[in-house]
Amino acid sequence: MPPFGVLLRLYLPIASGVLAGVGVGYLFAQLQKGQDPSQRLYQQVPLALGKFLFWVGIPISIVGFMRRADLGGAVYLAPVVAWVAMLLGLGLSRLWITLRGHTWPRSTQGSFSLASMLGNTGYIGFPVVLLLPQLGVSVFSWALFYDVLGTLLGAYGLGVILAAKFSDRPQALSRPAWINGLFEVLRNPIILAFLAGLALKPVPLSPRLEALSYGLSWSVVMLCLLLMGLRIQQIRTWRHLSRAGASTVIKLLLLPLVVGLGLTAIGIDGPPRLVMVIQSGMPSAFANLVLAEAYNLDRDLSVTCVGLSSVGLLFTLPLWLWGFAPT
Repeated sequence: MPPFGVLLRLYLPIASGVLAGVGVGYLFAQLQKGQDPSQRLYQQVPLALGKFLFWVGIPISIVGFMRRADLGGAVYLAPVVAWVAMLLGLGLSRLWITLRGHTWPRSTQGSFSLASMLGNTGYIGFPVVLLLPQLGVSVFSWALFYDVLGTLLGAYGLGVILAAKFSDRPQALSRPAWINGLFEVLRNPIILAFLAGLALKPVPLSPRLEALSYGLSWSVVMLCLLLMGLRIQQIRTWRHLSRAGASTVIKLLLLPLVVGLGLTAIGIDGPPRLVMVIQSGMPSAFANLVLAEAYNLDRDLSVTCVGLSSVGLLFTLPLWLWGFAPT
């Protein structure tokens, strides 16, 4: 297993950020008991912070970290691995439902499949990769390509198509689901930040501006962890634990194991392999909650999968650090 010092260096900032978010959310909830839930700070603050990170914070951090990231080598393999992992997750989720012989509601099937294939490779994956002493900023591009050209396109492309297929809500749309997903991708600021980061990487900056950009990027990482804690504090139901457990096993154990062994078999090792194993083993994405709300899927199952897999990451991450550590 990884040395205790490595885990401490990783878990201490993650735990600090997440627990701070849980504490702030709990404090807001206690101070505003009895008020209209939609007007409470513990509902409004995560929403505002999430919008800020989505539109401003994460794009800034992407541009900042890309300046120090190495774009050489086979970095363009990352999105290919991401799509293989997502399709594998989809296939395993459908196989599980078939083998169990259950007649699940279509909305539950949709939420189960989405939770099994889409991981939180941005809000959680980026901080984990950046904070690991074996990885860090130098291989951040692998995590970025995995997320932007893999998970992001998968969530708002294939994810939208699946959500529409399994939705219990009649779809009276003038455009096919895949076109709506394409519009979601094109309007996503992370895509624009990705392109801006590529364009600005060779542009020299003064040491002061370079340090400011780098510091702002790390501040965004901690805000992402704070948001994670705020969202976890809002979880009010742990229903569907058995179904969420099956999805979590697929997402946190089977997918990264297959990805790690497959990359090893084709000769990919070192930090890039560990980055892709970690990204493929991220907990269920917040995007699942967005899709469940938009397409009337099983919201309780989606919430349970996000919460359970987020906790499970603390136990599975050491396995991948031990099994696929750079040599």
